[in-house]
Amino acid sequence: MIQRPPLAEDKLAMLIGGRWAAAASGEYFESYDPFTGKAWALVPRAGVADVDAAVEAASQAFRGEWRSMTASARGQLMARFADLVAEKAENLAVLETRDNGKLINEMRMQCKYIPQWFRFFGGLADKIEGRVIPIDKPGVFNYTKLEPLGVVTAITPWNSPLMLATWKLAPALAAGNTVVWKPSEFSSVSALFFGRLFEKAGFPKGVVNIVTGFGHEIGDRMVTHPGVAKVAFTGGDATGRRVYQAAAGGLKKVTLELGGKSANIVFADAKLEAAIPGLVSGIFAATGQTCIAGSRALVQRSVYDQVVEKLVAFAKTARIGDPLDPDTQVGPITTLPQRKKVLDYIGIARDEGALQLLGGKVPEDKAIADGWFVEPTIFGNVSQSMRIAQEEVFGPVLSIIPFEDEDEAVAIANDSIYGLAAGLWTQDIGRGIRLPDRLEAGIVWVNMYRATSYLSPFGGYKQSGFGRENGRTAIYEYLQEKSVWIDAGNSIPAPFVQR
Repeated sequence: MIQRPPLAEDKLAMLIGGRWAAAASGEYFESYDPFTGKAWALVPRAGVADVDAAVEAASQAFRGEWRSMTASARGQLMARFADLVAEKAENLAVLETRDNGKLINEMRMQCKYIPQWFRFFGGLADKIEGRVIPIDKPGVFNYTKLEPLGVVTAITPWNSPLMLATWKLAPALAAGNTVVWKPSEFSSVSALFFGRLFEKAGFPKGVVNIVTGFGHEIGDRMVTHPGVAKVAFTGGDATGRRVYQAAAGGLKKVTLELGGKSANIVFADAKLEAAIPGLVSGIFAATGQTCIAGSRALVQRSVYDQVVEKLVAFAKTARIGDPLDPDTQVGPITTLPQRKKVLDYIGIARDEGALQLLGGKVPEDKAIADGWFVEPTIFGNVSQSMRIAQEEVFGPVLSIIPFEDEDEAVAIANDSIYGLAAGLWTQDIGRGIRLPDRLEAGIVWVNMYRATSYLSPFGGYKQSGFGRENGRTAIYEYLQEKSVWIDAGNSIPAPFVQR
């Protein structure tokens, strides 16, 4: 086992209005290391009073120094913050892995990549422009401005805490908003250390606030507080619907990035030496705990047996172990309730007649017995009517579904309430261009999988949510347009002014 030194602090603190503080109640909760199964940090258990204090601090900052700061100055602050994150990327990656159990290699990659978001959106901060409209009213000058919304609530999940928060914080701050961020109660530690860097970079007090606690205790207040202008949420579709309904009461703007049941499609002409690792990494590299997991492998019948044989053989070689070990390829499930859910779905798949080809249980290796592991699991001969093919498992479980031709592949891929992502493996360039137009998904990869960038929009169709994160598109999710009319000297008689 890799050495796991304790945190220097006995108890962590929240960031509210530039002050590091305990919860108003004085209560804490334990955060667990999924590999050891033991508590390793004490995190403040925020209540409604703490949310109110954070929103008030964010409101004051929005009306004060932050609002009066030039866009160029905001961008420079974000660039400074990016440099600090780059310096601390290794420390942040270790914190993430200890708190959520994802592989250190993936967390390192994410934490080293995060600065690019703040540099990119910081560079956009002073490039938000309105327009002059050649209005049809004589003697009138009309122009538009794009302005920030105000206080943004960011609610993020446990699977990639800092990366998914960055997708919200970077465009929100670049647009001139202030933020109250609630990380998942299962992975709050890295967020609180991340917050220290905003302070060190010189952000005005109250621009970024971090409250930690349980969704069922403070989530509703985070969404419904009258001082909040927008809610940016990433999580499960059931919770997303509740967020959407609660936000509707205050007519708040909402961005939802929800679940997925993504199809990873292999055609007979695909290069299998690339497609097989693509299928495995698409579902097992993050232990299946990603919204874009390629949890449905659609394989053309003429190569079905060949692909299944190679896929199972390759997946068997996956090394399960300590996520802090760079050689580990499959880590633990982040939470005990989620592990139970995954194991329950495996049982459901067996009961419905799916053919278990690999895994399906808790590993027997005593070296990892304390961790919350589930073996990489593959089911064959899955039909679209099975729950394992329709519902998001969010774990290392792959369903293999055969298809005959292009039309059937598209029909199966689109037969889902979700529409987040899809993958396509083929050497036919025509198919590679043609099929993305037919697939009902916000992201389509051809001969690759699970790639994201600060330059390209990310978001889903159907019940995978709405709104876009990343790319230039994302900053407009945090802006509102104002139209300004000026009488340039030739006043319009009142009777002729029309709405």
